[in-house]
Formats: sequence, C-alpha cells, structure tokens
Amino acid sequence: MDYKGALAYLDEHTNLEGGRASRFTSALDPPPSMPTAGQVDGLSLAPMLELMDALGRPHEAYRSIHLTGTNGKGSTARIMAAALGDLGLSVGLYTSPNLSRINERIVWDGTDISDDDFARIIGLLADVEPLLEHNPSRFELLTAAAFVHFAEQAVDVAVVEVGLLGRFDATNVVQSDVAVITNVGKDHTTGGPGWQQEVAREKAGIIKPDSHVILGSPMAELRPIFEAEQPTATIWEAGAEFEIESNELAVGGRVIDLRTPGATYDGLYIPFHGAHQGANTATAVAALEAFFDRPVEREVIENALAAVELPARFEVLAHNPTLILDGAHNPHGAAAVTATLSREFARTGSRVLIVGILQGKGVTEMLEAFDAADFDLVICTQPDSTRAVPADLIAAEAEALGLPTEVIASPVEALSRATAVSSEEDLILVTGSLYVVAEVREALIEARSQTAPGGGR
Repeated sequence: MDYKGALAYLDEHTNLEGGRASRFTSALDPPPSMPTAGQVDGLSLAPMLELMDALGRPHEAYRSIHLTGTNGKGSTARIMAAALGDLGLSVGLYTSPNLSRINERIVWDGTDISDDDFARIIGLLADVEPLLEHNPSRFELLTAAAFVHFAEQAVDVAVVEVGLLGRFDATNVVQSDVAVITNVGKDHTTGGPGWQQEVAREKAGIIKPDSHVILGSPMAELRPIFEAEQPTATIWEAGAEFEIESNELAVGGRVIDLRTPGATYDGLYIPFHGAHQGANTATAVAALEAFFDRPVEREVIENALAAVELPARFEVLAHNPTLILDGAHNPHGAAAVTATLSREFARTGSRVLIVGILQGKGVTEMLEAFDAADFDLVICTQPDSTRAVPADLIAAEAEALGLPTEVIASPVEALSRATAVSSEEDLILVTGSLYVVAEVREALIEARSQTAPGGGR
C-alpha cells in the first residue's frame, strides 16, 4: 500500500470526529433531543481493544500522559512533549485534528511520521481488519497507527490527546500515568441543566486507578466527580495544589509566576499570546512534575517553551496589515481570542473578521464571543467540509446583529478580499474553525514557498 492508497483506505471508514456533528439535523445548532454530553449511547471501546489485541497491544509498550478538555489540549501536549524531549527521553505525540497533512497527528521526537511509515502501518491495519469482529472507525485506525509507530520507535513516553470527551474515545485504551483535564466547556452538549457534570463525567473516564490527575482550571464544584471516578487517584487542581500567582503581559508573550507542589517558577517567560497560554503552561508543568514525582528544572521548561510551535493558536503570520490565525471553534475559545486581542493588540486601524463555523455551534453565540461588533467588516466564509455552516446562514445571523457583512464562501478568497480593503495599520483575524484556518494557512505557506528564492517562480 502506498501513501495515496493509505489515505483512500482511511476514507472508506466511518468518520466520527467532531462529536458526530455531521448527524445534526440543523446547520446552526444541535437538535433538542441530543444528550446533554454528546452522543455516547452505543459507543464502546470494544472495537479499539479488539484492534489493540490483534496488533499485540502496542499501547502498553511505553508510559503515557493522557489529555482531555474542551480547550488547551494541543498547546499543553506540545509543551509537555518538548520538555520531555529536552530531558533526553524519546517521545511520541498524538494530537488531532491536523492542519495540513494527516502525518502531523503522529509525531516522534518532534518529527511527523514519514509517508512511507504511515503507508506501511496503515497497510498492516488493512491486513488485520478482516480478522476483526468490529469494523474500526477512521479515528480508531489513526490512533492504532500512532500506537504502533510509537512502539516501533521504542518511545519512553507517549503524550496522547483525546479526540472526543474521553470515556469512549479510542485513545482511552492507554493506562496513563498522568491524566490531564484542561477544562470543561460546552462542546458536544446542548448546554442544558447539569451539562457541566455530564461532560465532567465523560472526561473523568480517562482516569485510571494509578493515574495522577491534573485539573488545568479551578473545578471545585466538579472535583468530587473526578474523585469518585477513581478514589485511589491523586488530584492536583489549578488554584489549589498548583497556582499561577501572576500572569502579566510581556513583549511577544506573557510572564508568569507559578507555584507547584514541588517548586516555584518566578518570572517564567511564555512566548505565546494570550493569558490562557499561561494556564496551559502551568498545567503542563504540573503534569510533568506529577509524571516524574519531582520538580522539573526551570531550564527544561524554558527550553521547551522556546522550542515549541503552536500553529493556528493566535498565530501572527503577517504584518502590515497584521494577520492573525486562530482555530477557536467554540465560545470558550472565541472569548480567549477576544480577550487576547483586546489586551495585547492596540487598535491602530480598522479590523476585519473572517469567520467560518462548523455545525453544532451556536452562530450568534460565537459571533458575540468574538465581539464581532468591534470589527469594521465581517466576512462570512465556510471551509471545505460537509459539516460547515453555509456562509450565507452565518451572514444572516451577523446581519441580524447589525454587523457590516460580506459573504465569500472560499476562505482563501475571503482573505484576498480582506487584504484588498485593509491598509498597513489594519488587522485581519481568521477564525471560527480550525478547518477555515487550515485552508488559509496552507495557501499562505504555499504562496510564500513559490515566491521564495529557489521556489517555483
């Protein structure tokens, strides 16, 4: 099987990523009958466990750190992986979704899985599938491929990000040393009464009897749920066992004072925009301390922060005008973008919002979370996805809010329009969905490669 054949094989399988949003009956919101915390009825780890058994249980060949949460998983996971690597360990990193190529999801020691290795491992899964009682989903196959790759490379530790919720996620076959819950938000829920408790219970499902649990945001009301999941597990909660004592704006990022159970890190520089990245860093440091059962050297944390890249996470890709990409896909993430923009970027000119949203999100709620009324122009777009809310439906909601609105279905063409109407002092924000951001980012990188010395022109 070659790389192209591997991709085609994966696409033959059911794609349940995104909380089954493709099954929503409304383009704007989940149906009223949707369970409070996602569609978990009928889900099971049986197919993934069967697949792991057929492959020789590769996920048991190394230690693991498992992360779930509504926002911040990717940033936290990448910081941890970079720090573990700086300590000389061989590290596997599994995240989702990808921006440009599927290989980005499976990383060993900072390098994406090669096309040849990806194709070979997917070919192995294709050979095994006829022997299985259950038909694996696309995400289960990808997860299995990551676990096989990590076992083949003899990693010391794998940092594994949950795809959806936790309890029935394909990644939840790992027996994690550390279980991280970054936060609990409304994704995959109707937001009805008791939604926080229901979501927390699903995320608590990643906690194993011997796990050390890290709660990345204050969760005093929900903490009993995590304690009840595995009474023998040790829990550290942000604001209690570890705490950010100061989180201040600095040139190009933030400076935090962090206290963990074992150490104090004063004046720690974080080269990322947004106060929320302080929280992600604190969570990562606490998780590392729990993993090693000792404090982590300050130099290791500083090296990790300097080395890690966070694409599409308040990423400034151009100046004059300023171009910012952020894959905020829910109101919580949108609010973080808004706070970062207002606190860290002085308004020197006009602002243009390019926004595309996937089904299952409240469009008006998202626009309000982005503070769209503060933009001089809102360009409504849609990514190349069957789950995209049509751009004209987003525009209708925007116009109902009295916003100056245009409709340009192609995200790349939307950026061209925004650039055309912007001066050097202006700012353009592309957001609302990682899929929208991915299309724009890939086009920009391709254009730059074509115009760079030795490029295609």
